[in-house]
Amino acid sequence: MNSHIAAVELEKAYRLINHGPTVLVSAEHGGVADVMAASWACALDFSPPKLTVVLDKATRTRELIDASGTFVIQVPTVAQLQMTHALGTTTLHDNTDKLQQAGAELFHLDGYAQPLVAGCAAWLACTLIREPHNQTAYDLFIGEVTGAWADTRVFKDGHWHFESADPAWRSLHYIAGGHFYATGALHVVPTDADS
Repeated sequence: MNSHIAAVELEKAYRLINHGPTVLVSAEHGGVADVMAASWACALDFSPPKLTVVLDKATRTRELIDASGTFVIQVPTVAQLQMTHALGTTTLHDNTDKLQQAGAELFHLDGYAQPLVAGCAAWLACTLIREPHNQTAYDLFIGEVTGAWADTRVFKDGHWHFESADPAWRSLHYIAGGHFYATGALHVVPTDADS
């Protein structure tokens, strides 16, 4: 495992996606792996930690999640802009070389069956909480976070440090038409503890 990847306490796992980044969703079943980009993901609960993500019915990743019952949410970086866009605009249904062409390198962590995308800033391994009505009507999937990791070059001590990290480590925020923003500068509201 990369020496910069550290486990994140599950109580703080929600912080990995609380800032609203575009995420990559990976899954594997029956020897087939896929990764897709998703813009609509958010934290749902603290204990146990849960998250939601919207996954279109047409995606192969969704089929793999339905079959395996597990998936990984990861936070891609500015350095992965082209890869993230490619993963979000191609489908494994039409292009069996999608992952290779996008430059997505997958790896596994001990105890977790699902593939993780190398080079991301954070990863959240999830077990699917099946809610058939929400999944069918709204494409809304709920996952319980069972493992969380982050790259210490940009997340440590339970907090993001985008302002002091290399700008290539900033997270991506998709708006439309191939346009993304990167996380910007930190602004802190003073509290009594700061006085």
